[in-house]
Parts: sequence; structure tokens; C-alpha cells
Amino acid sequence: MQERQTLLEFPCDFPIKVMGRSDSGFEVRALEIVRRHVPDFQNESMSSAASRQGNYLSYTFVIRATSREQLDALYRELSSCDELLLVL
Repeated sequence: MQERQTLLEFPCDFPIKVMGRSDSGFEVRALEIVRRHVPDFQNESMSSAASRQGNYLSYTFVIRATSREQLDALYRELSSCDELLLVL
């Protein structure tokens, strides 16, 4: 089986942005998922922003990625979470 190529060199700091409705409490679920894949994640590596009218929130998690497999698994789980509207 041929290995997939990546331009990233691991380990590296990698930002992941998630978005959801501000009244859904999605940030708790997103943080749980991030911590499952990055057990040493620190809250200081997380930032948030509200939409102009406050209906939506975005959170950016800057994780220390150790492999492409880790990132793929994290993106899959975040993307399958119903409370999250967007994962970038």
C-alpha cells in the first residue's frame, strides 16, 4: 500500500476551527472530542469569536499534531458531531 504524502512535518502546531449555534453548547462537545485525540490539550490554546449578531460561535483549537492519522481521526469525529455546523 502506498503512503499518502503530506506537506506537514510532524509534530507541528495545527489550528482547527469549529462553528456552531451559540445556544447549542457545542463548544463543550467539541472540546471533549479534541481532548480525546490530544490528551495534553491546554485551554490556553483555544480562542473563540462570535458572529456579528451573536447567533453563531467559532472556536479555534491549536493542537500539537503528532501524525496525519491523528488529524484524520480528529476531523472525522468532529465532522460527525451533529452539534457542529462546520469544521475547518
